[in-house]
Amino acid sequence: MSWISDPNFTEDQPFGPQTLPYGVVDGGVAVRVGDRALLLKSLALGKCSEYLQEDSLDPLLGAGRPIWSVLRAKLREIVQSSSAPKGAELVGIETAKLPFTVGDYVDFYSSRHHAENVGKMFRPDGDALTPNWTHLPIGYHGRAGTVYVSGTEIVRPNGQKRGSDGPKFGPSERLDIEAEVGFVCGGPKAANVSTSRAAEHVFGVTLVNDWSARDIQAWEYQPLGPFLAKSFATSIGAWITPLEAFSVARVPTPPLPNKLHDYLTCDQPWGLDITITVELNDTIVARPPFREMSWSFVQQLAHMTVNGATVRPGDLFASGTVSGPEKDERGSFLELSWGGKEPFKLDDGSTRSFLEDGDTVKLTATAPGEGGSVVGLAEVVGTVRSA
Repeated sequence: MSWISDPNFTEDQPFGPQTLPYGVVDGGVAVRVGDRALLLKSLALGKCSEYLQEDSLDPLLGAGRPIWSVLRAKLREIVQSSSAPKGAELVGIETAKLPFTVGDYVDFYSSRHHAENVGKMFRPDGDALTPNWTHLPIGYHGRAGTVYVSGTEIVRPNGQKRGSDGPKFGPSERLDIEAEVGFVCGGPKAANVSTSRAAEHVFGVTLVNDWSARDIQAWEYQPLGPFLAKSFATSIGAWITPLEAFSVARVPTPPLPNKLHDYLTCDQPWGLDITITVELNDTIVARPPFREMSWSFVQQLAHMTVNGATVRPGDLFASGTVSGPEKDERGSFLELSWGGKEPFKLDDGSTRSFLEDGDTVKLTATAPGEGGSVVGLAEVVGTVRSA
């Protein structure tokens, strides 16, 4: 029996002792235990304590895998003890904030189902997949300064859109979501990171909603890709689930039809069996399966650094939209409504193709954990308003 009395701090709940995600609340760095937060700076954690004194995860991200492993082991022992340790303080999670300084941000495009759906809509007379898609993880550099913590309002962006007499300017009328999984980097600065060493540079996992303005995107994306349609807002969870929590959830990625270059080959399975739930105004509209992603995070990091680019503590990269083969597994409204041609229905009787002002989107996710437990990823919530 744990000294922590919280009905949601059990192994059959997402934030039980098997998960222990890190975040920052009023009072400092903490781990989430059910619906409470255990502050860390006053606990006797040996050498680990020096990385937990600031109101940010930045020092801990820079500490590296050996410290991360030792700290997680100590915390699992503490939270499962029958008596509270000296200095223990439980507080609410309501004040959770963006827990680290976001460095570079890269967004990938690694769901074959999503890429084929978008290709069919955007290039109806061409091939659904571009020739390079099965040979490398396609991605682009996003804007770190507009990565926001869950709960931040999303302002409908302005931009140019295609019109009948040339481009028109104004607020996006086709505002969308992208349900994704993000990876928070740490450890020593490094380039040319191999797939076998990539996990040394990934501290933890978070949910991501990479908001997208599809009408702005359709006009601007050729020939260089996303810009204003993506850079206005990206939401992430307030709690970062340690990579080690997903040891049971590791699965092989779906096979690709061609031989890969050596730097993209893997000697271990690094797909993750995470299931995302997408809610719009309290209606579940999709359950995208992350296990369907064709490119794993270790391949993404290897590709991102193979040209000599470095990865540093605080860098964030996201998987790209997670979509499965079924209609109710699509991770964007662009796909769910098939470009607006097939609006989907909500529980209140209304229909949507894209987001309206006042709409609230919530992403949650779980994965299998040790001994039949459930590992959780912190929710990502955002409500849309006009400028």
